Order: sequence, then C-alpha cells, then structure tokens
Amino acid sequence: MSKLKGKVAVVTGASKGIGAGIAKALAAEGASVVVNYASSKAGADDVVAAIKKAGGTAVAVQGDVSKAADAQGIIDAAIKNYGRLDILVNNSGVYEFQPIEAITEEHFHRIFNTNVLGVLLTTQAAVKHLGEGGSIINIGSAASRVTPPTSAVYTGTKGALDAITGVLARELGPKKIRVNSINPGMVETEGTHTGGFIGSDLEKALVAQTPLGRIGQAWDIAPIAVFLASDDAQWLTGELIIASGGLR
Repeated sequence: MSKLKGKVAVVTGASKGIGAGIAKALAAEGASVVVNYASSKAGADDVVAAIKKAGGTAVAVQGDVSKAADAQGIIDAAIKNYGRLDILVNNSGVYEFQPIEAITEEHFHRIFNTNVLGVLLTTQAAVKHLGEGGSIINIGSAASRVTPPTSAVYTGTKGALDAITGVLARELGPKKIRVNSINPGMVETEGTHTGGFIGSDLEKALVAQTPLGRIGQAWDIAPIAVFLASDDAQWLTGELIIASGGLR
C-alpha cells in the first residue's frame, strides 16, 4: 500500500541531487509533488518526466525561496494544482566554503538568505494550508556537528536550521504539524561534483571518519524523507536525524 496516497508535497530545490531523489521517492509512494527549482528548468522538467513515467503525478514550479513572493507562489502552486498541502520538504540550499579571511558580506547573505531565510519564508507560506498530520522536513547537514574547517558560514546556516527545527516543532505542535530535520553527511550530487568536493582531500578525510566507509547517495536520504512524511513517523517531531553513515 502506498504510504502517501492522496497526499500533496512541495519539495524545494528539487531539480537535482537530494531534492530530486526525495521528490521521486515521495511520488513513488503516492504523493502528488510540486518540484520546485530556482534556475534549472531543464532539471526540474526531467524530474517531473521521470515521476510521470513511473506512474506518478508532479509539476515543476519556478521560485527563489529567499524571496517572499516566490515562496508564496510555490505553495500557491500546490493549492492551485492539487487543492491541498500535506508535506513540505525544505531542501533548497547553497554552499561555498571560504576561510575566515575570505568571507564577505555578499557570501554571508547569499548563503543565509537561501539556507535560513528561505526555509522560514516557505514554511510561513505553507502553514496557512498544512492541517493536522502535516509534515515539514528540513534538510540540514551533519556539518553542524562535524564543523569542517573553512565552512563557518555554511555550517552556521545549518546550525541555525537545527535550532529552527526545534522551535517550529514546539510552535506548530499544537496544530498537530510535525517538524523534523534530516542532516546528511557528504552526498554525491551534481553540486558536490561541481564544487570540487568529490575526489578531494575533504572527501577522503570524511570517508576515513565514516564507519560505513563511503559518502552518501541521494537514495540513502530519500527513504528517510518518505518515513518522516508518512504516518509511520506520527510520534516524531523536533528530531534531527543524522544520515551520515555514522560520521560524527
């Protein structure tokens, strides 16, 4: 039986990587999915096509989560297309590591605006429609625990997201809306390839510290999101699930 039949999900930043994997997994369990993208329309269209080919339902919607009007528009698209909203996956995120000497105002605001403000704005828009049993899933990072060098700004955003997850779990609990976070370790995606992380000394160091002996894949993360979105996780809120192969 499909765990999410009749549910509607929004996944931000779902044109590639972890977001794409989560969107496909939610659809495979019966959810209708809004596949949000900021700039990669082709990537989002590919995700939607894959979902439809597998018998699922999805639509691609453009929007920059760091802008209030766009965040509202993403949520409005779910209501317009499917009439309801049950699941929000706050996956949109950017990362760029810089040593303390190289941090600039632009670097700080670009990363915080997407990784933190974007989560708040999209959640703000979503809670108007999420009802009892609603699930908000934030995509954090094991970086908030591992604290790798040169990641002060990025890790700062993920530490903030850990705190926000706890606050919103308490704030939205009376409405029976659950808020949890998945905090992956390094995951092989288009972004980590483009950023030069795959094959780097950082990857080798992290693998050496990981009990399961490898970095993650999107398919390692997606089933956790399905679980948190489903009634199987109805007694979980405010949790930070570190999905890192044991990396601490």
